Amino acid sequence: MAVVGATGAVGEEMIATLEQREFPVEKLRLFATERSAGKTLSYDGRNIPVEMLRKDSFTGTDIALFSAGGERSAQWASLAVKSGCVVIDNSSHWRMDPEVPLVVPEVNAQDLERHKGIVANPNCSTIQMVVVLKPIHDVARIRRIVVTTFQAVSGTGKKAMEELGQQTADLLSFREVQKSIYPHQIAFNCIPHIDAFLDNGYTKEEMKMANETRKIMGDDAIRVTATAVRVPVFRCHAESLNIETEKKMTANEVRAVLAAAPGVIVYDAPEKNIYPLAIDLADKDETYVGRIREDETIANGINLWVVSDNLRKGAALNAVQIAERLIAPAAGRAGN
Repeated sequence: MAVVGATGAVGEEMIATLEQREFPVEKLRLFATERSAGKTLSYDGRNIPVEMLRKDSFTGTDIALFSAGGERSAQWASLAVKSGCVVIDNSSHWRMDPEVPLVVPEVNAQDLERHKGIVANPNCSTIQMVVVLKPIHDVARIRRIVVTTFQAVSGTGKKAMEELGQQTADLLSFREVQKSIYPHQIAFNCIPHIDAFLDNGYTKEEMKMANETRKIMGDDAIRVTATAVRVPVFRCHAESLNIETEKKMTANEVRAVLAAAPGVIVYDAPEKNIYPLAIDLADKDETYVGRIREDETIANGINLWVVSDNLRKGAALNAVQIAERLIAPAAGRAGN
């Protein structure tokens, strides 16, 4: 087993997830940039050195979890496959390649059967959305999705988390705020801008959610419009979802369907102030959904509030679940 990008926020979470889920690792190799080479990271009571990638790095490796950005995935994934390794890639580089399955195990594990050495891990916001929406789609067929995300800074990486912490401390100490990761101050602010803007006025992040959702759910007719917002939260993404279905579903019917869905926890008693919150869900594997209610402005509309740990299910856990499926398609725990 190998983890590429091992010293990043997602890479470290991948290592922790492999250990917590007792993935059968005989040998673990960790890779990162020259800047991190020589460091050691802990796994299963051992200190494992961080190495730099070389042409022969993947010889003898069965599965490699990549979380080192699109450029490195483009450079190294195919080489890893030629060495006999299966790559599970967390970057956006391979996601829309028609030859590469884009997989959320609870939703479309069957697509793993057609992999040719590379499996793409979807965008963090897409993952938690489709885990909740696929069970509804199977029952009532979703026509349209309107989603607004409230995304934690950990989605940008360790330096963004440090910047939020530093800006918060500076503001509370009446010091001038410095910014380098985001174009605006993130502390005590919301920024409706994630990734680069495109000619259509949407950002790449917003279009990823639209395109990836259709691919994962296997339905090009689903219409998706997204607004992605960065918020001053360290960990866990939240999403406000408004969906329109072909078949009418009541709020209670939606609750029943989701309560039976793998990887989903219905947490919905607003009269008791019970609904998913980011501060409660760090390190949780499941995707939580609440505020389930009918949209009174259209015939077949439902509103939902969805929260999940973006570093766990949104990245590391989903990748490890894919790996579990690859080594034990029938008996693996992925999707549970």
